[in-house]
Amino acid sequence: MADPGVPVDCDTAVCLADLAELARRVLPAAVYDFVAGGSGAETTLAGNRAALDRVAVLPRVLTGTADPDLSARLPGGVAALPVAAAPMAYQRLVHPDGELALARASAAAGVPFVASTLSSYPIEEIAAVAGPLWFQLYWLRDRSLVRALLARAEAAGATAMMVTVDVPLMARRLRDVRNAFTLPETVVAANLTRDLAAGLAAGPDDRAHLAATGVSAVAAHTADVFAPALTWQDIEWLRGQTDLPLVVKGLLDPRDAALAVEAGADAVVVSNHGGRQFDGAPPSIVALPAVVDAVAGRAQVLLDSGVASGTDVLRALAGGAAGVLVGRPLLWALAAGGERGARRAFDLLRAELSDALTLAGCADVAGARDLRTLTIGGTR
Repeated sequence: MADPGVPVDCDTAVCLADLAELARRVLPAAVYDFVAGGSGAETTLAGNRAALDRVAVLPRVLTGTADPDLSARLPGGVAALPVAAAPMAYQRLVHPDGELALARASAAAGVPFVASTLSSYPIEEIAAVAGPLWFQLYWLRDRSLVRALLARAEAAGATAMMVTVDVPLMARRLRDVRNAFTLPETVVAANLTRDLAAGLAAGPDDRAHLAATGVSAVAAHTADVFAPALTWQDIEWLRGQTDLPLVVKGLLDPRDAALAVEAGADAVVVSNHGGRQFDGAPPSIVALPAVVDAVAGRAQVLLDSGVASGTDVLRALAGGAAGVLVGRPLLWALAAGGERGARRAFDLLRAELSDALTLAGCADVAGARDLRTLTIGGTR
């Protein structure tokens, strides 16, 4: 958890990268690594940033654009920005207010907050302070518990249901292995029963065992609790359990995007899990155009993994995305300053996107989708 004795001033941040540096100052090294790290050699993690930086947007000129409209229709309604706060587990790990602070900041920004199955506050408490609320589902081995989570989310007022499909098992995250990472006793998976949530915290003896076996406590717990062998029939079953918009997160292959639509998805999220799952997967921004083509307007397409600025949001929109999920930058902001830090992050993102749209000659978010982009390899 962040060290309250280390003073930081979030108002000094002029970009989201500044907030990441402020977070580094206050977080314990193992916690910083847990958030920052990827799987394996972190090739995909690095690739996300490198690929986004290779996307150049061709701006239009003499369009008479000023004060662009930043609003966008996303699953469940209209958002003030084409952005949702990505589902991220155990947010109390970086700040005591955790999901509650980030949900309040998301509400103030007018964007959806996606509450994770592995939130460190229960969905009911998050819903009490959130604006637009989506619930992200990790599939548990006990289907009755899946059904119970869905019912709780709907009762709490969720406006969309997101299922993550790229975690049949948690990939080896070497920073966590080297750190024998465990959660402190004060941070739990608050949406799960006590028995399911147990096993994430560990003492010195447990840490030594984890280091010797080459796994982290979080990975070991995930293997015990998550169902590893989902199929498209499970997604069809899920579609039949809720009338809320269904969002399938974790697709890269356009064939899977098409199957998701056939199974009843209202939206798909092109994502490599922020470089935290299959190390060797392509950057999400590279996979985006083919997914957009495969979906062919039958569902919305969102982009996740690596988005860290308003320019990145514009790049995703120009590639055909309806919007993006923003992850780590919001956790860094939360670590640096709680709700105030998260509000600062959204303010910066809003200002950057407004500037990017204006400079690219776009009056609104829809106009950004008509832009063309160039990469090192040519026109996209």
